[in-house]
Amino acid sequence: MKKIHQEVTPSFIESIKIVLIVIAIMSVSMIGFGSVPHVPIMISILLLVLFGLIKKAPFSKLQEGMISGASSGMAAIFIFLFIGVLISAFMLSGTIPTLMYYGLYLTEFPFFFTAVFAITAIIGISIGSSLTTVATVGVVFISIAGSLDFSLAVTAGAIVSGAFFGDKMSPLSDTTNLASSVVGVDLFTHIRHMSWTTIPAFVLTAIFFMFFSSDQAGGHSEGIILIREQLNDTGLIHLYSLLPIALLFIFAAKKIPALLTLISAVVFSIAISYIHSTVPVSELFGVLFSGYSAASESEQINELLNRGGVESMMFTISLVFLALGLGGLLFTTGVIPALFNKIRSGKGTLVKAAGTAIGTNVLIGEQYLSILLTGETFAHQADEENIERKNLSRVLEDAGTVINPLVPWGVCGVFITGVLGVEVIEYLPFAFFCLISPVLTLLYIYTGWTVTKTE
Repeated sequence: MKKIHQEVTPSFIESIKIVLIVIAIMSVSMIGFGSVPHVPIMISILLLVLFGLIKKAPFSKLQEGMISGASSGMAAIFIFLFIGVLISAFMLSGTIPTLMYYGLYLTEFPFFFTAVFAITAIIGISIGSSLTTVATVGVVFISIAGSLDFSLAVTAGAIVSGAFFGDKMSPLSDTTNLASSVVGVDLFTHIRHMSWTTIPAFVLTAIFFMFFSSDQAGGHSEGIILIREQLNDTGLIHLYSLLPIALLFIFAAKKIPALLTLISAVVFSIAISYIHSTVPVSELFGVLFSGYSAASESEQINELLNRGGVESMMFTISLVFLALGLGGLLFTTGVIPALFNKIRSGKGTLVKAAGTAIGTNVLIGEQYLSILLTGETFAHQADEENIERKNLSRVLEDAGTVINPLVPWGVCGVFITGVLGVEVIEYLPFAFFCLISPVLTLLYIYTGWTVTKTE
């Protein structure tokens, strides 16, 4: 999307007006009328096309910008498709049911949500991918919470918080490597410096979840035992079913590309499934496309296990295409460049960088672009103000990486809603880690604490 050609040169005031109108359309439609994000995004696209035509931009160029924006998400699209297949394969192999079975023991812990947050964070660091973490252990925890009538919104908030803590702090994470490389900072220097804001955010988040978790499991002991027995009756509970999770860890440690890792995990999971069941190839293809369909006598178990498939990702994929197409139009019509040119001037580099990273997430809905555009825009300004670049790389993650899951039309927000079945607006107030991180980074900037200067 960086290479999209600007066809219009609007004024800063015009750009601000366009941005406010787009945000208003999104907010009123989704919060006020409960609309799915697709329709307000399409209305916003129509608005930007009309704006471009009024400014004498050729329609063909506007269309090219929209297509270029959408095409920038192709890598994510393929990953989403294979994650849908992976969830189905994990059901067939018994990986997710087995994790559910043993995960139910967590409910004996008095701070259930804190445990969910901590375990998800550990796995997130190990895997280095927030979305893969959400799609695997996140699905397990949301299913357990649903079966026990725990708050799905708080559970999703704990899952998202843990997954994005792991995404920030893992040396295997794409965003962590991107944030350090885009401003030319050593990866482990970046992680160490980021820990000044991330560790306090982790501790505060764990404490906040304790207020929601006390003594919740006590009244559900009989129900928990029944669910365990019903899960065991499916014939899917086996210790060897956890091997695909181990494969994910090994491939992540060896830095195997995400798509190859997912494909390998799918093939391995399907192979394991034939140890305890024989699924005809015709049925196997149907499961991988439409999702796993449990045949338990318990409706509750069927509801827990009926997940996955390529089909389950179509809502997410269509929305990602629309959101990135909108982002492409924002560049083609010159709205984003006009804002960046204005923001770039003047002092207060780190504050402006934080605002730009957040704003890019909200406007374009793309996590990587928020890091790339912000890093490239402010790297030289940081040098001019004698600010070490590791401070900027920290801001890119504190106000960039963790914001995307809080945007209903953002790539991560859309994916998480599709996988967990909880709307962004519902879990947003409980995604404490993602809310605390930008607040802490701004606090550190204003106080100057740990904001290092060059000699």
